[in-house]
Amino acid sequence: MNDEAPWLDDDEMTTWLGLIGVVMRLPVALDEQLRRDARMSHFEFGVLAHLEHAEDQTMRMSDLAFLSNGSLSRLSHVAKRLEDEGLIERFACPSDGRSTLARLTDGGRRRLAEAAPGHVRLVRELVFDQLDEGETAELGRIAGRLLERLKQ
Repeated sequence: MNDEAPWLDDDEMTTWLGLIGVVMRLPVALDEQLRRDARMSHFEFGVLAHLEHAEDQTMRMSDLAFLSNGSLSRLSHVAKRLEDEGLIERFACPSDGRSTLARLTDGGRRRLAEAAPGHVRLVRELVFDQLDEGETAELGRIAGRLLERLKQ
């Protein structure tokens, strides 16, 4: 067995540590703002946002779990809370009785619309205000490539 790892050089290590710092701190900052200002977690906001952008504002729970980067179990727990608040509704898929669909309600659209301005302000402050137009485009390309690799 070969124990020799392909170690990162100094520039790669600096980049990696910077990326890890962003990956660890950005979700916490977004979660704190949403909990304080909108009475919801970043995960809940993401669920509502994915539903808002879905066709008919409806998705299979399994697809929603994947897009939200959560287990179906975690999503089901959160979906119950969102449903109890009238933000989503869940129902059996008419074409596949084994699947459950989630749909954004009018209440969910209103809550998302109320939460979005503060969320966008913080995203802009923490990310986009730090980048020029070229860097924003480059970050988008890089993030897209990394995300595609992670989906494999």
